[in-house]
Amino acid sequence: MEHIEVKNLSFCYPNASSPSLREISFCVHPSEFVTLIGATGSGKSTLLRLLKRELAPLGARTGEILYDGTPIEALKDADSACRIGYVMQRPEQQIVTDKVWHELAFALENMGLPQSVIRRRVAEMAGYFGISEWFERDVGSLSGGQKQLLNLAAVMVAQPDVLLLDEPTSQLDPIAASDFLQTVRKLNQDMGVTVLLIEHRLEEALPMSDRVLALEDGRLILDAPPSEACARLRDHPVLLDAMPGAVRLFHAIGAKGPCPITVREGRRFLRQRYPKDLSAGSRSGSARPEACALEFKNVYFRYGRECPDVLRGLSLDVRAGEIFCILGANGAGKSTFLRLAAGLSRPYSGAIRVFGKPMKQYRGQSLYRECVAMLPQDAQTVFLKSTVRDELREVHADLASLPYVLDHLMDRHPYDLSGGEQQLVALAKVLAAKPRLLLLDEPTKGVDAHTQGAIREILDRLKRQGVSILAVTHDVEFAARCADRCALFFRGEIVSEDAPDRFFDENSFYTTAANRICRGWYAGVATVEDAAERIRRSGGGA
Repeated sequence: MEHIEVKNLSFCYPNASSPSLREISFCVHPSEFVTLIGATGSGKSTLLRLLKRELAPLGARTGEILYDGTPIEALKDADSACRIGYVMQRPEQQIVTDKVWHELAFALENMGLPQSVIRRRVAEMAGYFGISEWFERDVGSLSGGQKQLLNLAAVMVAQPDVLLLDEPTSQLDPIAASDFLQTVRKLNQDMGVTVLLIEHRLEEALPMSDRVLALEDGRLILDAPPSEACARLRDHPVLLDAMPGAVRLFHAIGAKGPCPITVREGRRFLRQRYPKDLSAGSRSGSARPEACALEFKNVYFRYGRECPDVLRGLSLDVRAGEIFCILGANGAGKSTFLRLAAGLSRPYSGAIRVFGKPMKQYRGQSLYRECVAMLPQDAQTVFLKSTVRDELREVHADLASLPYVLDHLMDRHPYDLSGGEQQLVALAKVLAAKPRLLLLDEPTKGVDAHTQGAIREILDRLKRQGVSILAVTHDVEFAARCADRCALFFRGEIVSEDAPDRFFDENSFYTTAANRICRGWYAGVATVEDAAERIRRSGGGA
């Protein structure tokens, strides 16, 4: 029997002009690992929430959703709550208590289980997930990766049969994201948990999947094993943009034969077909302008007199008209650094200058009058109105200047949008301030690869207009494609900084799939486009 069966499912949000889901049918078998892909706004999150009765959005639904043959609306409350686990995109949105140990015990207490059972299950889960060392800590002191791991453990302690995950790594650094996905895979393999995962980072998620489901404009257009799905995506450029680097490289050069999926397969494919060339690549950084948009000099900051330093002698400069991307682990101090750059916090030592003027000399709101604007990590914090139309009308946003279309979202409540759609609307609001220095905290969080291309177009246009852009991001592919310079943030300071081709060539983990595939074969490769160019230059046959 199928674990989950969806029959002719359609769904339309209130006041929406068109359905979000259209006649979708599929099934998920016990212990399967299924990855759900699609562009921002294609209906992925809506579909996943409909599979979890307690989180189903308001709207008109037709069709059937069956769990072990029973309609989900007919499930007992305990079965619906506990047998189908759900991990959200934003870790903070799911945590409900103040201590790690209490978060693990919370669901079991609500189930009314005996204390002896609760203690046993909590101890077992803490050991399995490696939580023992921070078992008694406040949840507010945890990094993003730890919070998301805690959410997963708090769901698994109820022993669900099905695990639904909505872009669980969108706020995690590359290393934490990899660890999280490997943990999900281990649950699938060791415990037989059925997994349905929405994910934009497919380098690791796709190879561990049994099947891939692809949505486009609310319709299911693909249901196939990963190898077959990757081979069939040549005619779907929006979905192809999201594929692992090896798949995109294979299609970019028009190669024939079996399509590689993993970095290992991509390295083997490259070495078997193309000659080695370790000469420097043709990519080179543009000359840096002399004018300085933002300057930090020996900056120290802590959140309280008795707290440890978050920034420790930080020094850096962002030049006028450049895109500067900062990468680093969760908890390294990147978002704190952006708060200081935006004037929302003040250092206790060191100097900050914006366009050559000391930060403290910006009086009142002068810093934010066509000077500095920031897109925060949590897009929902910029929403004040009940519709997208009202949000954008309030700030006189120029929608004609945006390369993506928001028309179909205008009458939706901002909180009803997908994570990626919320990012787009929030970015439109921020750009309405016409900043000369634009600060971005995880601008591609929850955004599909194709829409990321639209965001890169926006940033490139702003750069040509002389706007300086500073982005904190976990998305190494995004940084490789758009940055003039990249830097690695560690323990409150910059430890390395360079042009993307040299920066990613020197890193082992904070690097791109294209660089991993080409390392030791081609030098200075940061993107799939770089790799395809080197292959064409090599003259090797396809």
